[in-house]
Amino acid sequence: MRWLLPLLLALALAACGKDPAPQPDFRGSDITGAGFGKNLALHDHNGRAVTLDTFKGKLVVLFFGYTHCPDVCPTTLSDMASALALMPENVAKKVQVLFVTVDPERDSPEVIKSYVPYFHPGFLGLIGTPEQVTQVAKEFHIVYRKHVEPGASDYLVDHSAGSYVLDTRGRLRLYLPYGHPPADIAHDLMELSRAE
Repeated sequence: MRWLLPLLLALALAACGKDPAPQPDFRGSDITGAGFGKNLALHDHNGRAVTLDTFKGKLVVLFFGYTHCPDVCPTTLSDMASALALMPENVAKKVQVLFVTVDPERDSPEVIKSYVPYFHPGFLGLIGTPEQVTQVAKEFHIVYRKHVEPGASDYLVDHSAGSYVLDTRGRLRLYLPYGHPPADIAHDLMELSRAE
């Protein structure tokens, strides 16, 4: 029994010197623990009903936009595709990019289906009724509104331009501002993948 006390002390001291798990070094904004962005119920561009649970086990990048967007949306989707190309294939396969339309009036399933996969075949467009889109936008603190230029025959939609990243358990973890470079997006997704 004399040997027991020194052994317990040695184990306790060894445990004290143990390094804590390294914290991810994100380049986007860490929003871990955010109290919003917990629900989503829409249809993908293939007609399948989806929720956040549909994508459990994957890192999800969630972006709100519309297909007639002249700049922010195509740039963001291009940057996401470039980021995936910079990542090891086994990590990139664990990422699901979701594009939620804020213009359900013009963005039919057919329009979304031809637009979103153009940027990457694995990207999914999500659509719903105007009421469903409003509900999901509210849940993720997204602001959008129709904007008609004087003399224009068509309209634009002003909308929040950043992207959210959810972890493999469907929890909000990161906010990526518009213009976040593809290399930084890839870095953040790989950091989050390592932390899972």
